[in-house]
Amino acid sequence: MVSKFTNRFIVAVSAMFLLSYCAPHVQRVSETSVTDLSGRWNETDSRLTAEEISKELMEHSWYNSFTAENKGKKPTIIVGMITNKSHEHIAVETFSKDIEKEIINSGRMKLVQAGNMREELRAERADQQLNASKSTMKKFGLENGADFILQGTINSIVDEYSKEKTVFYQINLELTNIQTNDKVWIGDKKIKKYLGNKKK
Repeated sequence: MVSKFTNRFIVAVSAMFLLSYCAPHVQRVSETSVTDLSGRWNETDSRLTAEEISKELMEHSWYNSFTAENKGKKPTIIVGMITNKSHEHIAVETFSKDIEKEIINSGRMKLVQAGNMREELRAERADQQLNASKSTMKKFGLENGADFILQGTINSIVDEYSKEKTVFYQINLELTNIQTNDKVWIGDKKIKKYLGNKKK
């Protein structure tokens, strides 16, 4: 007859075996490695698109025209709304941050804060008017005004038949002169993915 202790021991060992068997295998990989597990938009798409489209932005003629007209001054950019109009959820904020990183790292343009973070900065400045010493208090009305705003959309088209599918993404960005409302640059990046059993 099997004792209660033996039963408990068997249950405990079995549970440990099941947990170890079901535990996922985790392996750290480089953050720049290309990964495509599901075929959906991922961090590789975000990073590579930001790199390529930002390079195109900075090499366009609008940049030299602006610096020539403004005695070599660097243009100040604000990254505005990038709207996801695709068929899937996309972390647009991550994509926006990838673009902001490219702009800052280029050293060719200045970047000013936008959205909720800008409002938080203004709230902090307002708080300092009451609570900080005069020598350290930051004043209102001294923000750098942006010369241009960068806005855009992410669209997608899905074509599916039987067990095969293609997903096409098109990312469009536009740079607009805030003073004149002139569009000075339009850039795009296209990504097409095939999901299926056949090799294309």
